[in-house]
Amino acid sequence: MSASARHNAVCTTTPTPVSAPSRRRWLRAGAVALAAAGMFVSVAGYAADTIKIGLVTALSGQSARAGEALTRGMTIAIDEINASGGVLGGRKLELVRRDDEGNPAKGVLAARELIYKDKVAVLFGGLDTPVSMAIVPIANQEKVPFMGPWAAGTAITHNGANPNYVFRVSAVDEIVDGAMVNYAQQSFGAKKLGLILVNNPWGESNEKGIVAALAAKGMKPAAVEKFEANDVDVTPQLGRLKAAGADTLLMVGNVGPSAQVVKSLDRMGWKVPIVSHWGPAGGRFTELAGPNAKTVHFVQTYSFFGATSPVSTRVVAALKAKYPDIKGPDDITPAVGVANAYDAMRLTALAIERAGSTHGDAIRNGFYKIDRYEGLIKTYVKPFSEQQHDALSAQDYVWAQFIDNRIVPVAQAAAKVAAK
Repeated sequence: MSASARHNAVCTTTPTPVSAPSRRRWLRAGAVALAAAGMFVSVAGYAADTIKIGLVTALSGQSARAGEALTRGMTIAIDEINASGGVLGGRKLELVRRDDEGNPAKGVLAARELIYKDKVAVLFGGLDTPVSMAIVPIANQEKVPFMGPWAAGTAITHNGANPNYVFRVSAVDEIVDGAMVNYAQQSFGAKKLGLILVNNPWGESNEKGIVAALAAKGMKPAAVEKFEANDVDVTPQLGRLKAAGADTLLMVGNVGPSAQVVKSLDRMGWKVPIVSHWGPAGGRFTELAGPNAKTVHFVQTYSFFGATSPVSTRVVAALKAKYPDIKGPDDITPAVGVANAYDAMRLTALAIERAGSTHGDAIRNGFYKIDRYEGLIKTYVKPFSEQQHDALSAQDYVWAQFIDNRIVPVAQAAAKVAAK
């Protein structure tokens, strides 16, 4: 047969009949394939529309309670934002968390994963100043806005970068330090202040701030002592502070080491007022420190006790509805973690809206475009500018102590003790 004949034979061959059942199977297979393709497009489309917000914090260890508080504050804010239509015309926010275990190296790894793998638009964290300080250069280098809802080290936001991608809704060491000195003088008549500080960048930040605050009053510390984060006995340091004539202690340290200060004072039998940064509020302080945990007065940026606002009423109701362990304000602890994270997340959503984009530099400029926001901690009016990346000031601080394992404002704590 010639090539032409073979071609004509092929072209004119009658197709083999296909049975009805076979046709139905093919149709069903095609339908499944199309449905799967449609589902893939739908999921991919949803993923593309979702804006991821990263959180690097301690989710395990002694400060896990504070990490959970940050999670809850951000989650309530995200739930509200998503329920009201999301941002940028309907895009939902999604929280992605990583545990840094309070370790700077692990915090850096977590931040890199969230930035490079998860493609977060904004990064939140960290609980500890050393962790935050390790993440700051990455955020600035990669142009990813970094929002701090807890760590108070002054250099976190005052980091010298231009442009600076780091913002904060939290306390600031140099402001807290002045507040600690004033509170010690006003509440305890302090004349010779002894400093007991954790030996890390956070302790260094506060030593600098406290010494400056005292110098502004023509004073010097009675003595300065340091302790390591894993010390279980600080009686030698406290003995030197006592010998130097300290009549009040200014303390800076997280949960574990701060608890050891209290227990060491108990062993010495030295009853001296303690004015602390907010480290003790971050976890199991009363359990670790014992009954004299209540003698420590520490700074906070918010309390759910006292006068309520429409925002606080709404947030408390949402917390009670979402988390069964929360029955009322007593159970929202540490309150600063919830409050700082809630306001920081709402302000971040506003920055994304003002930016009209999820591009890092646009969001950074979006923070500067926030005019007014009625938040949980306060009503924010132009909270950020090129020169100011901290939204809270000394006027936003309150003083608290532990009573029956609850963080209570000092005045109310005194009333509770008197009633017993």
